[in-house]
Amino acid sequence: MPTNREDIRDFLNRRKDVVLVEVKAADGSTPREAGAWMLVAADRIFGTIGGGQLEYMAIDHARRVLNNGADAQEITIPLGPEIGQCCGGRVALGFMCVDRGVAMTLIGKVDLEIAQRPHVYVFGAGHVGDALAMALSLVPLRIILVDTREDELFATQVPGIETCLTAMPEAVVRDAPEGSAFVVLTHDHALDFLITAEALARDDASYVGMIGSKTKRATFRSWLTREVGRPEIFDRLVCPVGGAAVKDKRPNVIAALAAAEIMTSALNYRRKPAAAVKVGKRVPA
Repeated sequence: MPTNREDIRDFLNRRKDVVLVEVKAADGSTPREAGAWMLVAADRIFGTIGGGQLEYMAIDHARRVLNNGADAQEITIPLGPEIGQCCGGRVALGFMCVDRGVAMTLIGKVDLEIAQRPHVYVFGAGHVGDALAMALSLVPLRIILVDTREDELFATQVPGIETCLTAMPEAVVRDAPEGSAFVVLTHDHALDFLITAEALARDDASYVGMIGSKTKRATFRSWLTREVGRPEIFDRLVCPVGGAAVKDKRPNVIAALAAAEIMTSALNYRRKPAAAVKVGKRVPA
């Protein structure tokens, strides 16, 4: 289900009557955790509480609230064979009719979640860069596609991502927030080396990856030792991105494999306690 800032505003603006369904408690094995929520209107839903029969029952109850004036009360659903789900846990669901105050609270939650998403900078808007941006656009990350070439950058058709045209991509690395992921796959090996060295120089990056072969990896290590004088930072580099287990160099395959690596690293990164969340930070140009 769509979960970006524009979608929730559009969903609520187009529908007068909406019910909020929220997981109030989740005991044992359940599809989603307490706090998960979705919106239910007569014609569609926004978000999810985990799918399956649990979600169908929640939607059905929410629409009874809409259509028949049923009480917007809390219900508890055991996730067992009787409803066709074998999770084995128990979920308590709360139902609330959405008024203006509730709507503004939900919009604020979505805005905050988007602002706190890990940043992923994809350097290079070529075939692999486009494919990787597309793969990553489906998960809760903030994707910034960076290139020095205007024609390549603005030819991208990936929805929901940001683009950054710059003559100095290494400066983008310096200005990125803590916990950012950097994926380097430009059209120029020298530029790859420059950007990658800048990313590795940061000790707060969640992921630094560069597209390449064994030869390119060895060449970069020699260059890093000679030109930067810090060969120890090389150990944090993922190269080639996507690993070597699958011998397939098609852009979409590389993108799928790399996306899993990047998402795991970015979402598992633990920020330093002193770091503040920067809401609405402008992407450097």
